[in-house]
Amino acid sequence: MNILVIGTGYVGSTTAMVFAELGWQVTGLDTDAHKIKQLEQGLLHFYEPGLEALLRKHIQSGQIKFTTNKDLAIQSNDLIFICVGTPSRPDGSADMRYVKQVAEDIGQKMNGYKLVITKSTVPVGTQEQITAWIGAAQEQPYPFDVASNPEFLREGKAVLDALNPDRIIIGSNSKRATNLLQSLYQSVKCPVVITTPRTAELIKYASNAFLANKISFINELARLCDAIDVNVKEVSNGMGLDPRIGASFLQAGIGYGGSCFPKDVSALILTAKQNSIELSVLEKVVQVNQTQHAYLIDKTRERLGSLANKKIAILGLAFKPDTDDIREAPALRVIESLLSEQAQIMLYDPVAVLPNSAAYKAVTECSQLEEALQDADAVLMCTEWPIFRKIDWAQMKAVMNQPNVFDGRNMLDAQDMRALGYFYQGIGF
Repeated sequence: MNILVIGTGYVGSTTAMVFAELGWQVTGLDTDAHKIKQLEQGLLHFYEPGLEALLRKHIQSGQIKFTTNKDLAIQSNDLIFICVGTPSRPDGSADMRYVKQVAEDIGQKMNGYKLVITKSTVPVGTQEQITAWIGAAQEQPYPFDVASNPEFLREGKAVLDALNPDRIIIGSNSKRATNLLQSLYQSVKCPVVITTPRTAELIKYASNAFLANKISFINELARLCDAIDVNVKEVSNGMGLDPRIGASFLQAGIGYGGSCFPKDVSALILTAKQNSIELSVLEKVVQVNQTQHAYLIDKTRERLGSLANKKIAILGLAFKPDTDDIREAPALRVIESLLSEQAQIMLYDPVAVLPNSAAYKAVTECSQLEEALQDADAVLMCTEWPIFRKIDWAQMKAVMNQPNVFDGRNMLDAQDMRALGYFYQGIGF
């Protein structure tokens, strides 16, 4: 089977490379000529461990190619994956303009049977919309099916997750489409769930919303732990040993971010409201997440007093380690809060960089970690990059103006830091 992947962003590029690794012939299509040229040269336009190596491997093997020619790409491939963005609108709804444009392009250019599969995270009912959009755009009544096959990739672990998934969800009303998708994944060993397109679409949203729920739950509980002198890390450990709960996503910190959780939770809440249902638990999840970064700022202010003209080192910008993704990153909210209080900010992240925006002109981005810590009145840990655990804090104490560390990711050992003479404050202990 020849596969077309439309959209070569994070999901599309990963999807294309993994199908090539599984032995299929893959074409990546994008309207961005610069992006396509980079990919043809074996260069990713984002950071994801292991993915660029796969890209170069399969360019050389001939399993994958890239193009901007949508007419030829659509006509030459029978399986078409939609992997374009569905960003949030101001009201929390998913912006479907790119999905709609792709559906119309497929309808206009198709020259025979096509199976169209949505990988993009889309609202419940999108499969029916795509079917209608393709049908309305057809110049000739060629047969086609539309199925849902959501992705469950963790940024920083995308290659591992895509090659070793914990489940494959196939949402389809067509036996032909279901059989084709099962054949596509025949070499992958994991549970395969065959369901309706609407159910598949909701599984994706519900999964991300539940994980966001766990994060906000432990973050709010961490505030109580501070108040009653309990270590939230020990609470998390004790809870996580219960297999009904599980240890993942129970690490207290300054909140979740990225391209999925914030927009998916908002979209699910909006879907519920449109159907006269109140998802009050998820509304609270969002509220906790939007205020969690302020908890770290409050702790910093309690220690330093006024933050005006204080030199603050921010370690970590990406919303999580092993990615350069800063979308909805809690570090951005921390930085914006500090700027509003006239603090001087020195930022270091091993991969991620600030957007080219006037809002961040007062922030100094450092190329070396030591530069960020020089004469700092406090360090705020915002991303749990492994290299931060290896910092020689005894040596760095002499570099700083005041030995204050506020660990927004609970990644350092409190006892060790305090033994070195630091004032150390985590989240919930």
